[in-house]
Amino acid sequence: MIELKNITKYYGNFPAVTDISFKINRGEIVGLLGPNGAGKSTTMKMITGFMPPTSGELTIDGYDIVHESIEARKKIGYLPETVPLYTDMTVYSYIEYMGKLRGLNNKNIKSKADNVIEICKLGDYKNSLISKLSKGFRQRVGIAQAIIHEPEVLILDEPTIGIDPNQVVETRQLIRNLSGEHTLVLSSHILPEVSSICERVLIINEGEIAASDTIKNLSSLVSGKSKMEVDIIGSPQSIKTKLEKIEGVRSIDLWVKKSSNEYTTFSIESDISVDIRAEVSKTIIENKWGLLRLESMGMSLEDIFLKITTSE
Repeated sequence: MIELKNITKYYGNFPAVTDISFKINRGEIVGLLGPNGAGKSTTMKMITGFMPPTSGELTIDGYDIVHESIEARKKIGYLPETVPLYTDMTVYSYIEYMGKLRGLNNKNIKSKADNVIEICKLGDYKNSLISKLSKGFRQRVGIAQAIIHEPEVLILDEPTIGIDPNQVVETRQLIRNLSGEHTLVLSSHILPEVSSICERVLIINEGEIAASDTIKNLSSLVSGKSKMEVDIIGSPQSIKTKLEKIEGVRSIDLWVKKSSNEYTTFSIESDISVDIRAEVSKTIIENKWGLLRLESMGMSLEDIFLKITTSE
């Protein structure tokens, strides 16, 4: 759906991005991450057709963003970090106006405007001036203008920046609801938000693609090991001794927990190439210990991001 091949962008003599290539498939939800100045915003501007690349090829659903710009941009809905709103207009008149700019005809623009107002839960404010809305509801208006023409690609830049916690939760849920119908690219500095919404992350660092994978896979690749936690009822030392004999186990830490049933939490690190879960379960059952929890534990997206984008 979105494909970049050997894209480079110069500002004067400065290379903002250098020879980057990646592909985002139809219906995929991808987080685009990078530290300030890494080339993330430049990449988003090129994808949306806001600026052309210096060299390389960028297509949206097969349309070249430079040579077939209008056709390519018809496929895109864009919510920039600073939402371009006309605050002297009402919510409804602004959305209707944006629909006309997107090429919708008078026959269906009313039904489309009503539809996005319902999707974005703006019904109580449709006749309100945008200047009177809170930041959270302005973000919803921004999303409404981005989806009124039913684009196949939806690009959201910092969609929850500066809004209160309740509105953050509501906006995230709105984005999740939209994700099933759109190829979605989300850029955010709030990494738990990316973790909760996105299937895959692209990390740009110093103008190059530093990583592209699921968070789970990146966690294993970056750490060089797999990690799991197991809660077991039984003799801690006996359990530790048995589990250490399982092939692939690197190390085990344990903590005894006091509750109605005293149990021990074991943190087990193992080789990436060996999935030890079945063997751990088998050992617990054979020794008639009580298994309360078995959970794979990965690095957080914050840890992965720091590991990839910083050097000691």
